[in-house]
Amino acid sequence: MKNPASSRIFKHIESVSIGTQLYRHLRESIIRGELHPGQALSEAEIARQYSTSRQPVREAFIKLAEERLVIIQPQRGTFVVKISVADVLDARFVREAIEVAVAQEAATSAPPTAIKELRHLIEQQTAVAHGHNDEFLALDEEFHRTIALSVGRAHAWRVIEGIKAQMDRIRYLSLDDATPIPLLIEQHARMVDGIEAGDPTAAAAATRSHLREIIISLPNIAARFPDVFESA
Repeated sequence: MKNPASSRIFKHIESVSIGTQLYRHLRESIIRGELHPGQALSEAEIARQYSTSRQPVREAFIKLAEERLVIIQPQRGTFVVKISVADVLDARFVREAIEVAVAQEAATSAPPTAIKELRHLIEQQTAVAHGHNDEFLALDEEFHRTIALSVGRAHAWRVIEGIKAQMDRIRYLSLDDATPIPLLIEQHARMVDGIEAGDPTAAAAATRSHLREIIISLPNIAARFPDVFESA
């Protein structure tokens, strides 16, 4: 089994349980494609790699199964699931409903400090737009999170985090062949324009347009990488 920590360092954090840390680390490894669709995950091997017992690994597997990132098959093992187009589209639908509502609220109540932070994040995104996909995706995540937190919607953001894993797998799979990063940055700017102008309609429209980009790119990505998608 490929070591999911091969490209990133795993550090124990005293304030967080080992099971939760393993879940987060394995989740990111699946999203990034370091653990491949269909790949078997060995409970014993992962426990050895991370110098822990098998119980935290079981806990991590259960959480990953709840997000449909792995499937646990009794007597057979645990496997990384292939990407489901239906799951991706369902997640996008729910995410749009939440984020559009959040953007509308932000347009009426986000503080100036949040607008300033969003503009700064867009500047940082522009700086890494060429050849730094991992950095851009981290900044993209922080951008959307900042909008939610600016109006006290931390729980809404946690809901989004729980459903968007399949969408994130698509983005890591083929960011260069999907929506161009400069266009994503332009869409982010339009979202902030609507929020800063205090225009809920404009903020909602910009957010909706931004989150529907995956619908455009998904068919081409699925056709290019058929081995990582579930059969229709």
